[in-house]
Amino acid sequence: MLLCECSITPDVFDATCYETEDLCAARLETIREAMLNDSIVRDLRNGSWSRLFKNNHRPWHRRSKELVRKLAMQNRLTLFAPQLAVDPATDAEWCDEALATHREEPLAGIIVTENITDDYLQNPLIACIDALSGADWWRSRSSSIRPARTLEGYKDALQLILRHANSIMFVDPHLDPTLTRYQDFIKLIQGAGQRSPTPLIEIHRVCYRGSGQSREIWDLSELKLEFKKAFTGPLQTAGLSVEVFIWDDFHDRFVLSDIAGINLSNGLDTTSAQNSISTWTRLGRTDKDDVQREFDPANNRHELHGRFSI
Repeated sequence: MLLCECSITPDVFDATCYETEDLCAARLETIREAMLNDSIVRDLRNGSWSRLFKNNHRPWHRRSKELVRKLAMQNRLTLFAPQLAVDPATDAEWCDEALATHREEPLAGIIVTENITDDYLQNPLIACIDALSGADWWRSRSSSIRPARTLEGYKDALQLILRHANSIMFVDPHLDPTLTRYQDFIKLIQGAGQRSPTPLIEIHRVCYRGSGQSREIWDLSELKLEFKKAFTGPLQTAGLSVEVFIWDDFHDRFVLSDIAGINLSNGLDTTSAQNSISTWTRLGRTDKDDVQREFDPANNRHELHGRFSI
């Protein structure tokens, strides 16, 4: 998984649930980078989970409140509607709530402390923070994946970004709705629709078509017409809008969002060829921010030939 969605029971952040406060700090440090780089955390019962840390009813470790605050700032807390009839009153009941949401929409895993009973730890979805490295779902996190070059392969790899990101940039120099191999792309974008607030979506491509001696500048008015003809109806159906940016030249392909940035070895085109796969790599935060600046119209790394909205 390039990104995983997990749940964390409140005891993980309670300093008294560990032998010492220093041990609590050490355990929080083991999950901090993962939570802020390749994970999102389910905010159970429409935010009741995160609101726990805004009071001092329990001795939360100071790093706990800082981590929850950063998760919120980075759009890594995802609201999930209540599933059980009664508000959780214990850590075990919070675990029950997380398991109930998993039945509604699968989670990667749930992080708990040893204070949760052994009965819960028999479930492979549940991992004690003292032994995270032994959990299959935790080990399956990776900085790279190899998705099939199909619509379903892309949807599976990007599902968390499509469902939760506030902004998404699709950067592919040759993205062309008139080509058969790109005709699945609009269906990929539709996966970000029908939610509120709607995400800000951008497409970035170059001003020419073809390569080598067959390269020719694509008339901007014709390019705009083709994109609008292919995308307007599907975007309206999904309740989305898109801004398209046309640049002089660039080579690399990316999917960039406020949650994660991904470097693509191929474009976002699909193929019917069996066993055709791509390689995607998750960018570090610094590199993701730098690539986003590269495609900011206020930046001068590339010449912007035009932009339009659909």
